[in-house]
Amino acid sequence: MKPDWDKLMDAFADSKTAGVFDVDCTAEGKPLCDANGVKGYPTIKWGDPSNLEDYQGARTYDALHKFATESLKPICSPSNIDLCDDDKKVEIEKFSSMGAEALDKLISEKEEEQEEAEKNFKDQVGKLQA
Repeated sequence: MKPDWDKLMDAFADSKTAGVFDVDCTAEGKPLCDANGVKGYPTIKWGDPSNLEDYQGARTYDALHKFATESLKPICSPSNIDLCDDDKKVEIEKFSSMGAEALDKLISEKEEEQEEAEKNFKDQVGKLQA
């Protein structure tokens, strides 16, 4: 697979909207691999860098190139606002206009909500298992 992957990296080397990279998960790349749930090698991940998905397709150059050409495209984001629908644009503008202190407060509130939901879930599972 390595020769096909290297060929794919070359094919996308000059792309302004998509990247194809490899990471050595046994060396400096280990923290990145751990953070993205890489457990076996080779593993192929794709998509939004903050929410990578597992690639499940064939691993030939032709299959990888077809998938990359069809799937690795810019997505709605603050840097690609023109790709967003009206609802997402409003949401991005709302968060972009907030100051750091307001964003930190909102993040803390959402983390507390998440912790409470997790506690409630565990409590309910415990009741079911009792």
